[in-house]
Amino acid sequence: MTGSWGWDLLIGLAVALLVSWAALIAALAIVRPRGGMLREALRLLPDVLRLVRRLAADPSLPRGVRVRLGLLLAYLAIPIDLIPDFIPVLGYADDAIIVTAVLRSVVRRSGIDAVRRHWPGTDDGFAALCRLTGLK
Repeated sequence: MTGSWGWDLLIGLAVALLVSWAALIAALAIVRPRGGMLREALRLLPDVLRLVRRLAADPSLPRGVRVRLGLLLAYLAIPIDLIPDFIPVLGYADDAIIVTAVLRSVVRRSGIDAVRRHWPGTDDGFAALCRLTGLK
Protein backbone atom coordinates (compact mmCIF):
# COMPACT_ATOMS: atom_id res chain seq x y z
CA MET A 1 0.00 0.00 0.00
CA THR A 2 1.63 3.17 -1.16
CA GLY A 3 0.49 6.70 -1.63
CA SER A 4 -3.13 7.70 -1.73
CA TRP A 5 -4.29 4.17 -2.61
CA GLY A 6 -3.51 3.05 0.97
CA TRP A 7 -5.41 5.97 2.46
CA ASP A 8 -8.37 5.36 0.17
CA LEU A 9 -8.52 1.75 1.35
CA LEU A 10 -8.35 2.73 5.04
CA ILE A 11 -11.02 5.40 4.63
CA GLY A 12 -13.23 2.96 2.70
CA LEU A 13 -12.90 0.34 5.45
CA ALA A 14 -13.70 2.92 8.15
CA VAL A 15 -16.79 4.09 6.28
CA ALA A 16 -17.94 0.50 5.73
CA LEU A 17 -17.58 -0.26 9.45
CA LEU A 18 -19.52 2.88 10.42
CA VAL A 19 -22.32 2.12 7.96
CA SER A 20 -22.53 -1.48 9.23
CA TRP A 21 -22.67 -0.29 12.84
CA ALA A 22 -25.40 2.26 12.01
CA ALA A 23 -27.43 -0.44 10.23
CA LEU A 24 -27.12 -2.70 13.26
CA ILE A 25 -28.29 0.07 15.59
CA ALA A 26 -31.28 0.68 13.32
CA ALA A 27 -32.16 -3.03 13.32
CA LEU A 28 -31.90 -3.20 17.12
CA ALA A 29 -34.10 -0.12 17.45
CA ILE A 30 -36.79 -1.81 15.39
CA VAL A 31 -36.86 -5.04 17.44
CA ARG A 32 -36.31 -3.53 20.92
CA PRO A 33 -38.72 -4.45 23.75
CA ARG A 34 -41.53 -1.94 24.20
CA GLY A 35 -42.80 -0.29 27.39
CA GLY A 36 -42.44 -2.31 30.60
CA MET A 37 -41.18 -5.31 28.70
CA LEU A 38 -37.56 -4.20 29.11
CA ARG A 39 -38.00 -4.14 32.90
CA GLU A 40 -39.51 -7.62 32.77
CA ALA A 41 -36.62 -8.82 30.62
CA LEU A 42 -34.11 -7.53 33.16
CA ARG A 43 -35.95 -9.39 35.93
CA LEU A 44 -35.59 -12.65 34.00
CA LEU A 45 -31.92 -12.10 33.19
CA PRO A 46 -30.40 -14.53 35.76
CA ASP A 47 -32.67 -17.37 34.60
CA VAL A 48 -32.02 -16.54 30.95
CA LEU A 49 -28.26 -16.69 31.48
CA ARG A 50 -28.57 -20.11 33.11
CA LEU A 51 -30.84 -21.21 30.26
CA VAL A 52 -28.34 -20.15 27.60
CA ARG A 53 -25.48 -21.91 29.43
CA ARG A 54 -27.53 -25.12 29.77
CA LEU A 55 -28.60 -25.05 26.13
CA ALA A 56 -25.02 -24.45 24.97
CA ALA A 57 -23.88 -27.52 26.93
CA ASP A 58 -26.63 -29.84 25.62
CA PRO A 59 -25.02 -32.32 23.19
CA SER A 60 -28.42 -33.31 21.79
CA LEU A 61 -28.81 -29.88 20.15
CA PRO A 62 -27.37 -29.25 16.67
CA ARG A 63 -23.78 -28.02 16.66
CA GLY A 64 -24.74 -24.77 14.94
CA VAL A 65 -27.19 -23.96 17.73
CA ARG A 66 -24.58 -24.69 20.41
CA VAL A 67 -22.00 -22.57 18.61
CA ARG A 68 -24.48 -19.68 18.39
CA LEU A 69 -25.21 -20.00 22.11
CA GLY A 70 -21.50 -20.17 22.94
CA LEU A 71 -20.88 -17.00 20.93
CA LEU A 72 -23.78 -15.35 22.75
CA LEU A 73 -22.25 -16.26 26.13
CA ALA A 74 -18.90 -14.85 24.99
CA TYR A 75 -20.59 -11.63 23.82
CA LEU A 76 -22.39 -11.25 27.14
CA ALA A 77 -19.15 -11.81 29.07
CA ILE A 78 -17.23 -9.12 27.17
CA PRO A 79 -17.46 -5.80 29.06
CA ILE A 80 -17.54 -3.76 25.83
CA ASP A 81 -21.07 -3.35 24.47
CA LEU A 82 -22.06 -3.22 20.84
CA ILE A 83 -24.07 -0.11 21.66
CA PRO A 84 -22.65 2.05 24.49
CA ASP A 85 -24.83 2.35 27.60
CA PHE A 86 -25.03 6.15 27.31
CA ILE A 87 -27.32 5.82 24.26
CA PRO A 88 -30.88 6.10 25.67
CA VAL A 89 -32.94 2.89 25.76
CA LEU A 90 -30.83 0.99 23.22
CA GLY A 91 -27.70 1.22 25.34
CA TYR A 92 -29.18 -1.05 27.96
CA ALA A 93 -31.45 -3.03 25.66
CA ASP A 94 -28.87 -4.33 23.18
CA ASP A 95 -28.04 -7.43 25.24
CA ALA A 96 -31.73 -8.29 25.70
CA ILE A 97 -32.38 -7.82 21.99
CA ILE A 98 -29.47 -10.03 20.96
CA VAL A 99 -30.47 -12.74 23.47
CA THR A 100 -34.01 -12.63 22.08
CA ALA A 101 -32.78 -13.04 18.51
CA VAL A 102 -30.56 -16.00 19.44
CA LEU A 103 -33.32 -17.71 21.45
CA ARG A 104 -35.71 -17.34 18.52
CA SER A 105 -33.17 -19.01 16.26
CA VAL A 106 -32.72 -21.82 18.81
CA VAL A 107 -36.47 -22.45 18.84
CA ARG A 108 -36.60 -22.45 15.03
CA ARG A 109 -33.86 -25.11 14.86
CA SER A 110 -34.46 -27.16 18.02
CA GLY A 111 -38.05 -26.49 19.07
CA ILE A 112 -39.62 -24.87 22.10
CA ASP A 113 -39.37 -28.15 24.05
CA ALA A 114 -35.57 -27.85 24.23
CA VAL A 115 -35.88 -24.37 25.73
CA ARG A 116 -38.60 -25.51 28.14
CA ARG A 117 -36.59 -28.55 29.21
CA HIS A 118 -33.63 -26.36 30.21
CA TRP A 119 -35.56 -23.44 31.73
CA PRO A 120 -34.33 -23.05 35.35
CA GLY A 121 -37.06 -20.68 36.55
CA THR A 122 -40.74 -20.84 37.34
CA ASP A 123 -43.60 -21.53 34.95
CA ASP A 124 -44.59 -17.86 35.19
CA GLY A 125 -41.03 -16.90 34.28
CA PHE A 126 -41.12 -19.19 31.25
CA ALA A 127 -44.44 -17.67 30.17
CA ALA A 128 -42.87 -14.19 30.52
CA LEU A 129 -39.84 -15.34 28.48
CA CYS A 130 -42.14 -16.61 25.73
CA ARG A 131 -44.12 -13.37 25.75
CA LEU A 132 -40.99 -11.20 25.63
CA THR A 133 -39.20 -13.14 22.92
CA GLY A 134 -42.19 -14.17 20.83
CA LEU A 135 -41.40 -17.86 21.36
CA LYS A 136 -44.03 -20.53 20.65
